[in-house]
Amino acid sequence: MDAEFIEKLLGRKEGQFLEFKSSYERPTGRLVKRRDAKEVAKDIAETLSAMANADGGTLLVGVEDDGSVSGVDYPSDKLNLLLEASNTLIRPALDPKIARSLYQDRLILAFEIGYSFDTHQLTDGRYLLRVGDKNMPFPAEKISALKQAKTGTLYERQFVPEASLDDLDWQIVGEFREFVKDPRPSQELLRDEYHLIDFRDAKPYLTIAALLLFAKDPLKWHPRCGVDFVKFEGTERRYGAEINIVKRVRIEEPLLKLIPKAYAIIKEHVKERVVLHDLFFRERFEYPEFAWQEALVNAVAHREYSLTGSSTEVWMFDDHMEIRSPGRLPDPITLDQLVRRERVHFSRNPLLVRVLTDLGYMRELGEGIPRMFDEMEKNFLQPPEFKEEAFMFSVTLKNIPIFDLEMQRWLLRFSDYSLNLRQMRVLAYVRQYGSGSFTNRMYQKIAEVDRDWAYREIREMMRAGIVIRPRGKYRYLVLEPTEAIPLLEETVQIGKIALAKGFVTNSDVRNALGFTRHIAQKTLRQLVDRGLLELYGRGRGAKYKPTVSFRQILRGVKMRRGIDN
Repeated sequence: MDAEFIEKLLGRKEGQFLEFKSSYERPTGRLVKRRDAKEVAKDIAETLSAMANADGGTLLVGVEDDGSVSGVDYPSDKLNLLLEASNTLIRPALDPKIARSLYQDRLILAFEIGYSFDTHQLTDGRYLLRVGDKNMPFPAEKISALKQAKTGTLYERQFVPEASLDDLDWQIVGEFREFVKDPRPSQELLRDEYHLIDFRDAKPYLTIAALLLFAKDPLKWHPRCGVDFVKFEGTERRYGAEINIVKRVRIEEPLLKLIPKAYAIIKEHVKERVVLHDLFFRERFEYPEFAWQEALVNAVAHREYSLTGSSTEVWMFDDHMEIRSPGRLPDPITLDQLVRRERVHFSRNPLLVRVLTDLGYMRELGEGIPRMFDEMEKNFLQPPEFKEEAFMFSVTLKNIPIFDLEMQRWLLRFSDYSLNLRQMRVLAYVRQYGSGSFTNRMYQKIAEVDRDWAYREIREMMRAGIVIRPRGKYRYLVLEPTEAIPLLEETVQIGKIALAKGFVTNSDVRNALGFTRHIAQKTLRQLVDRGLLELYGRGRGAKYKPTVSFRQILRGVKMRRGIDN
């Protein structure tokens, strides 16, 4: 592994396919002494087993988290512990490619491991799976499901004997090579880095994955590898004499061209609508762009390509969009995990996923689904819905806002508090029906959660200063949000003084903020008018004490910003 390639890896961030490990301790931010070689070997085994159980990847030992090179400096017997970790600490043993490279006169150990059809266990009994930049514990009860799912990853790796290098569009390959900034020749890159081609007896063999990604004519190798976009009139699909298809486009390209073309065609039909943003009306698309693009790229990357009779489909209706892909969820992943927004990851097509991730189409693996929920909720839309039926998996996005514009305007006053959709529903219910308060049981019913879950989310709202529970009461009182004022820096500074002293004076404001007496007086009066301060005394002896509402708001600011009492 030459210095140019090492430099390319050092310029990347750690993620699904790359990990850095230091061989030094640095408790104060500076290198102190070498770590115990046994501990470094354990780290190596954990990362390699996790990567092999997921999509494969590269581990660089002798590199700090920030990409700086500290090197590996052990005597030969200790160094062997590191080099043998994949054999002595993992069952079944792994056989990674290992390279010793000098970079800036320091030794780096580079371990490259491919996707494994086996499921690998550490000798201490743990199973790990690489998800994003973490090696996540994998539940023992799901190991059999993981093993079964791995058998479904064979299709993309099949070699097509009748295919030749001439069947690839080398211009696309060249564009890909340029994008990932890899110095190696294109054929070497596809063979060694991405395992898309192999050479036996000097003859090249292309995988299905290589042809799906780069073929001049992908339909020659797979009859339904494209995307069908269908726009319907109305809110449901009709058949026969009532068929309601108003537009249909079949997109058939190698995947590296297919995805951006599908993005462009779908975007033409995503309408703009008036929404509230930062308390102002704005033009926004009816579906958050990240949400539908994430659903589409997941459908293309994770579909079951061995089901050759169906395409990935995008159905657009007046009130919702469905992104449908052949194949059900692989066994390790469940619908419940998706709905709970867990960081889960399993690639049915790890070769395709590796390329699409390096191109930036797939974000940090395991983060896409939770962010889809966040984007829908930020736009006051229903969360995405997931469904399995027959041999298809579908994601449904709805474009009808949950709350009317007046309610959205009110809820946006809480935008700095990172509320989830359940919490917003409860606040909206309380405002709509005028009670101003709610109980745990009401929260359970509205949010559709159990008692303990409701309690946790109510406590979050209390810590943020959104609700309070008066002493001796079993109901939670919602505090009316104060428009923008709580987050102004001047208000926070005044609040800090008031909390520390129990009150604040005109003189305090002048000294802290450099205001004139007149401006300080005007500011304090505005806070009194808004119910944040109460005036006691008159003239130069006037003191302004924080109200209960202001104290709650300041606690919320403290939680988010870390201000002092």
